[in-house]
Order: sequence, then C-alpha cells, then structure tokens
Amino acid sequence: MRDRHRDCIIGAWGAVEPSLGEVAIDQVRRSVKDLGLIGFHFHPIMQHFSVDETRYYPLFEEIAALKVPVMIDVGMTGMGAGMPGGMGAKTRHAHPAAIDALAADIPSLIIIMAHPGYPWIDETTAVALHKANVFWEMSGWGPKYMPEQIIRDMRSRLRDKMMFGSDYPSIPYPRLLKEWNELGFKDEFLESFFHGTSERVLGL
Repeated sequence: MRDRHRDCIIGAWGAVEPSLGEVAIDQVRRSVKDLGLIGFHFHPIMQHFSVDETRYYPLFEEIAALKVPVMIDVGMTGMGAGMPGGMGAKTRHAHPAAIDALAADIPSLIIIMAHPGYPWIDETTAVALHKANVFWEMSGWGPKYMPEQIIRDMRSRLRDKMMFGSDYPSIPYPRLLKEWNELGFKDEFLESFFHGTSERVLGL
C-alpha cells in the first residue's frame, strides 16, 4: 500500500513479537534494511509484556542501532475492556514508568509514547519532560475530551514534544481536525504539532 500510494503515505511501521528473541531481531533488521520501514510499534498491554523487561533489551538495542524509533502505547486500552479478566491483559504493562526505564537504559533509542496515558497522565508528562529521547503523540482521544493538564502543557513546556495522531478509523479525520482547531492553539504550534515535530523526530 505504501509503495502504491507514495503521494500520500510517507512511511510504514513494523510490528514484531518481542518473545521471539533472535527471530524478532532478524525481523527488525529485514524490516528496515529490505522493506524500508520507518519504525516499530509495540502494544505492551495486548502483547503481554513490559518494555523495561531487560530480556527484551537486545531487541530495543538493535532498533536503536538501526536508527529508527519505536512507538509504544501508554495508558489503558479499550481492548478487552468489560471482558472477564480483560482478556488476560494487564494495564500495568503500559505504565509510563516502563518507558522511563527503557529511555534511561537505552538513551540512543527514540521513543514515541502513543495516547494520553490515562490514568497516569502526570507520570506520562514527567517522562516526556525528563527524557530528551521521548516524545508524545495524542491519538485515540477526541480532542474536546483531552485532559486540561495536557492542553495546558502543550501550550508551554511540552510544545516541542507533542505530535498529532489519529487512531483512524476510530475517530474520523474531519472531527479530529475540527476539534483540535477549536482548542485555540496558535498557528505556529499547530504547524509543529500536525507535522513539524514528526518530520524532525522521524527524519522525514
């Protein structure tokens, strides 16, 4: 799909299963070197692991060596919500403290936290502020429901860390763009938020 629509799809992300060990590391190399993927997405809750488990560090070290970023979901997910046992998913796997440890232990790894991080918004904010190699994208929530502390920090101390994300098709683009524009941000911030920061962090 990327190759057929390069006029509108800038890049594609990969996903690997960390528990596969060397197989996952080989898949990471092939994904970047042969397939030209721009980074890797991890969903700790549904993949049933925490990114600060050191047995997975060789995988993250290889990704860092390939000079591509990881996007890691933070905060609870709607997947499994309301099901007995939440389908076996443990929300603690997506706590921002795990990203803080990963960022500290592998400082050359560029990390993008995905989603607002509820219910650990203050902790997620602290990680974004403290670690220069950590950034934050805002997919998955309707902007008009975005917690006020995030909106406040986007206007000031987090303005160079934030990225737009959609989670399409969960929320249609017309609604997303309308609601972000209704929050009263300055044009220069929205330029950075919608594409400038992503271009800088992803090297586009």
